[in-house]
Amino acid sequence: MTTNNTQPARGTRDFLPDDIRRREYVVDIVRGVYERYGFEPLETPAFENIETLLGKYGEEGNKLIFKILKRGEHEASGAADLALRYDLTVPLARVVAQYQNELPKFFKRYQIQPVWRADRPARGRFREFYQCDIDAIGSTSLVVEAELLGAVSEVMTTLGFSDFVVRLNHRGVLTALLEAAGVAGDKHGEALVALDKLDKIGADGVAKELASRGIDSGAASTALSFFSVVEEASHATLARLKSVLGDHAAVRDLESIVALAESTPAGGRIRIDPSLARGLSYYTGAIMEVAVPDLAGSLGGGGRYDNLIGMFLGRDVPACGFSLGLERIIVVMTERNMFPASIAHGAVDVMVSIWNDDTRADAIALAGELRRGGLRVDVYPEVEKLGKQFKYAAGRQARFVAILGDDERARGEVAIKDLVTGHQESIARAGAADYIARRLSAEPKT
Repeated sequence: MTTNNTQPARGTRDFLPDDIRRREYVVDIVRGVYERYGFEPLETPAFENIETLLGKYGEEGNKLIFKILKRGEHEASGAADLALRYDLTVPLARVVAQYQNELPKFFKRYQIQPVWRADRPARGRFREFYQCDIDAIGSTSLVVEAELLGAVSEVMTTLGFSDFVVRLNHRGVLTALLEAAGVAGDKHGEALVALDKLDKIGADGVAKELASRGIDSGAASTALSFFSVVEEASHATLARLKSVLGDHAAVRDLESIVALAESTPAGGRIRIDPSLARGLSYYTGAIMEVAVPDLAGSLGGGGRYDNLIGMFLGRDVPACGFSLGLERIIVVMTERNMFPASIAHGAVDVMVSIWNDDTRADAIALAGELRRGGLRVDVYPEVEKLGKQFKYAAGRQARFVAILGDDERARGEVAIKDLVTGHQESIARAGAADYIARRLSAEPKT
């Protein structure tokens, strides 16, 4: 007899209990910070009409959209009319256009949902993954960029990251540098796609890709000389940009964002990086990423996209947003052992054992009493030797086992065994929940 392959589809994962506990820990922190910054929750469908997504992400992005074939009598056509969402930003733009009269003048939303990309799987890169987005709609003020960077940086510090940097650039700077290098205007898009890979394939790799895209070798060399140097201090990079571009509006924007963000948790972490391109074509102004040293690529990124909503609405609406990659954050936190010890513990505080067949109903009743006391409780379902029940409880990482033996029942007591210390004590059944709760709060789990 043959068996089916039990591996999940490549680029996707099954989430076991410990995985979900880690994810929920991160999501709870992200949500809490986002809400403190005044962002409201939003959810959108897993799939969109295909025309909603196509043409919004540039050359590279269009290739990575998971298309859904027409169904029923149209299935044989091989045509697609729907697609799994590629990100949370384009669906947001559609929502703003659809509900424009119901939303506030300045709409700030957060959204934590999965997205899908037909990408090549790698460490920290999946085909199905969660994004944690914040976006502010309706204002061109650079206060928006500063607030976004502050919120994202507060998420990172609250999670325990201390070595992250915020990379900052501007689409206007990219365009101006390409022009100064002599890259033809009709090749700017091609050049940006190549430059976006600088941190992945290096300067030599980008030079080869620029050549393959038909960009003049002299212009390519000059462009790389502009983009390959990243100063540690933002003021040094600003001075270098001014020496090439003069008093350019995009450079002034970068200078203002750095100054405005100084009093936020992003203060001192911003590095202006002229090579930062971000491949999505809808960006119009500032672009940004958060990175840590031991991960190729970023933990998240975003930017200003003042024209995207206009594709749905017929008039431009200013917008700016940032997206954190939940999976990448969890990968790095797991490798660095950054999760609190409590996250590694199981889902129960105490397990109620079964003494014999006659005590089953009483064990269930005791479990109810303990749950009403605020405890997480499991009941061992079968009559077996206590040693086996203790072993199972330890495997579930329960701290305590409650034992209702014949003697305990006769005295109106319950025996509580601490699986960490080995100490066992019989106490009045009515006080069992309070006793366990006090022990849990007084002695941290190990």
